[in-house]
Amino acid sequence: MFYRPEAGHGLPHNPFNALIAPRPIGWISTRGRLGDNLAPYSFFNAVAYVPPQVMFASTSTKPDRRGTKDSVAQITETGVFCVNIATGDLRDQVNASSAPLPAGRSEFEATGIEAAECHSIDCPRVAGAAAALECRMTRIIPLAGEANFMVLGAVTGVHLRDDCIVEGRFDPRAAGGWIARLGYKDYATVTELFEMERPA
Repeated sequence: MFYRPEAGHGLPHNPFNALIAPRPIGWISTRGRLGDNLAPYSFFNAVAYVPPQVMFASTSTKPDRRGTKDSVAQITETGVFCVNIATGDLRDQVNASSAPLPAGRSEFEATGIEAAECHSIDCPRVAGAAAALECRMTRIIPLAGEANFMVLGAVTGVHLRDDCIVEGRFDPRAAGGWIARLGYKDYATVTELFEMERPA
């Protein structure tokens, strides 16, 4: 099968969502003039080591946010955000926080997720997350298409849950493993690891 995206694929569900998988989930928390917000994004990754930097992309709109979603709108206002690492022990909360709540209604409060304050930025974080990355936005880049934005940020602080540090390494299997998006309604938790040495 071959198809051109602009012509359509003829399948009951868009296969593109499942081709690039598994994808980590960035659980993005923000604070803006309307209040606190929390939302999961599966277009998310790390992009550099020194200084540590991350990205996520927002790809749709809300009628109360003029061409974008709450996360991008609030990062535009404040210039900061926090990436909470999504793990299996919080998967129901991650999913619940994806509900399209009105701007200004906190997903922390609506879903009962405990919030804590960040240290280096004025932003909430998920208190029980296996890890959280406090970030200062470096760029918001409009992408091709309507309401597609990539947010880049430099990490200014890192929180690690003590039980997820095992023999000196970050290992969130104690928190149910990393959650990965596979496409459609499919997700996975990463709990089986293997090591390989790079060629010299």
